Amino acid sequence: MAVKAVREFEEHLRTKGKTFESAAVEDVKEYVSLLMAQGRNSAELLLALARYSNVVKRNDFYIYFAGILGARNVLPIISERVAAIAGEEKRRKVFGGVKMPPLGSPQEEYPAVTHMMMNRLESELSPEICKKALAGNNHNIPPESLREERKRFLELGSIDEFLSDLHRRMIAELEELMAEGRLFYEQEITPQVLEFVRSNQEILSGARQGSKIYVTKFPYAPKDYLREVDPAMKRYYACHCPLVRASILRGEPNVSPTWCYCSGGYEKFLFDVIFDEEVDVEVLESALRGDQRCRFAIKIPERKLKYAAPDL
Repeated sequence: MAVKAVREFEEHLRTKGKTFESAAVEDVKEYVSLLMAQGRNSAELLLALARYSNVVKRNDFYIYFAGILGARNVLPIISERVAAIAGEEKRRKVFGGVKMPPLGSPQEEYPAVTHMMMNRLESELSPEICKKALAGNNHNIPPESLREERKRFLELGSIDEFLSDLHRRMIAELEELMAEGRLFYEQEITPQVLEFVRSNQEILSGARQGSKIYVTKFPYAPKDYLREVDPAMKRYYACHCPLVRASILRGEPNVSPTWCYCSGGYEKFLFDVIFDEEVDVEVLESALRGDQRCRFAIKIPERKLKYAAPDL
């Protein structure tokens, strides 16, 4: 299946006088549109093209595929969480009739769906329940994938030491990826990006102040983010969420910034695992609400404050 998918794409490019190496992202967009028109826009086919792009280091292709594939399961997972927290009736009122754009659709088609869902969510739930419903593990990350981090945290016996150690390890990983020309998820690592992370422990780790851990989200496109001066474009490069980021440039629809508690749920999940209980998160800044970065405060559970330095 995967080999066939790649060969068909390469044959399509040959009819246009291009190769996988010489083609541009616009050619990928055109091909995905063709697959959609033919009813062949399966997740398996698009994943095969994404993985091949990653292997041959067509990073621009891989980033595009990741962007159109990354949001498919987020709303269904939030729907389940709403049902668990607020009940089945509230879930039906919020998500009834909500349909995602066809697989392969450009990101510009997603904000309208998110806008409708958020309007319903905020009208049906209290602000606190709404935030709690959004701040889950909406990317369905297996807790087992972070068990080694919990083990390391328990071995170190200190929140501060764990965060410092995590930041050192993340910098080492970025150095290796940069040397090999590989991406960090969808992020290209340059010397400037590496220094940006190195200079702020909140990025890809966290910094504790009192009973809270402060986390600044790694920008979605850090290389572009660091050199951009236009405020709207900088916010666009900061935002990871394919369900809303197009609205930052278009100025519409006006998606509620409460949506960013979904991102808060992603950022706090590591701490859910290492503390072995679900923790609370607060969105302090977000690109969706007009800030130049996304920043969160994660509350350390009272029973885990024994792992904090004696400055509380």
